[in-house]
Amino acid sequence: MNLFFKPEEVQAPELREQTLMSGLSDFLSYSRRSCQYYQNTLAGIDLSKVDNRAALAALPITRKSDLIELQKIDMPFAGIVPEAKRPERVFQSPGPIYEPEFDKQDWWRLGQAFYAADFRAGDVVQNCLSYHLTPGGFILDSGARACGCSVIPAGPGQGELQLEMIENLRPNGYCGTPSFLHILLEKAKEHGKDISSISKALVTGEALSAQLRATFELADIQVKQAYATADIGLIAYESVADEGLVVAEDIILEIVRPGSLEPVSRGEVGEVVITRLDKDYPLIRFATGDLSAELSGQSPCGRTNMRIKGWLGRADQTTKVKGLFIHPEQVERIRLAHAGIAKVRLVVSKDDHKDCMCLMCELTDASICLDGQAVQETIRAFTQLSGTVKFVTAGSLPDDGVVIDDQR
Repeated sequence: MNLFFKPEEVQAPELREQTLMSGLSDFLSYSRRSCQYYQNTLAGIDLSKVDNRAALAALPITRKSDLIELQKIDMPFAGIVPEAKRPERVFQSPGPIYEPEFDKQDWWRLGQAFYAADFRAGDVVQNCLSYHLTPGGFILDSGARACGCSVIPAGPGQGELQLEMIENLRPNGYCGTPSFLHILLEKAKEHGKDISSISKALVTGEALSAQLRATFELADIQVKQAYATADIGLIAYESVADEGLVVAEDIILEIVRPGSLEPVSRGEVGEVVITRLDKDYPLIRFATGDLSAELSGQSPCGRTNMRIKGWLGRADQTTKVKGLFIHPEQVERIRLAHAGIAKVRLVVSKDDHKDCMCLMCELTDASICLDGQAVQETIRAFTQLSGTVKFVTAGSLPDDGVVIDDQR
């Protein structure tokens, strides 16, 4: 039996990177030719030179949060789906945001995640993500079937009916949110139902806490996580518990400082940005709004792709100060306006019931001397608000992805 879903999972990292980058400029050119959105956003850029990560990092970012307004202007997909393509299904996620699905084998690419979670041909899987409007149920359904599993399209809710189905059909696998699996276990105890047939699970949609993992292990259910979104499909998946998530083979993942285009250093928390190399729905530097960080080294399972820590929160740290919104992008522009500032954190607090701002500025070098008054003027120019400035030494601010720290 194969140990891996794809042979590429254990290829040399240098070969993987070369393969991804060698086809990048052609893919970008195709996207610009085929999609009205990229005809606009990539206009005037020499795409033939975009064949490495540094060049990719200079391209514009499309934020998931922007899709709501972009799609209102150009329904249903904001001109990102090529004009010659016709999706088989159209989903609506909260926002609303519309997502396409194309009827290809494992189009969402979840097969890798199911295989790493030990799902194999002949397994029967109770799928408890919704099949209604949102694509979650279909995303997991296609991945399980790519591994040869039979799927029970149960969806969420109706706990007692779900327990009856498990007793009757005896599925040995579960997929859905970790919280709903916990609900099923609790309801089974309450109603005296036998769901011991379930021995493995792939969970997604929520963070898997150590406490829940321990609860599942006590129930003899081995659980792995998948990190996927309705736009991209699979981003990363767990192969060994508590060893991070392995990035999917056919995407380019960057982690950037929230509010900027700039990739962070390895280990530093930032926003997950994905380039999905799919000609049906090309997503170029698509900012998910999720925070994560790159892990050093390779997975002990033998897979060689980069690993991330998993979901570490949301990148959208927008807050309101004295009635005005402050966005991470504004804070980043303040940093870029002054050479010698490596990192910033805007601390928002209250003093005598009044909103206050202090910009913590980490300097690149101890010998640098900046004019605090000049930085204060930049704060006012970009935010229309006054704030104090505090300079701190290199390494003083944590690498946690926080740009705006609202302490009120």
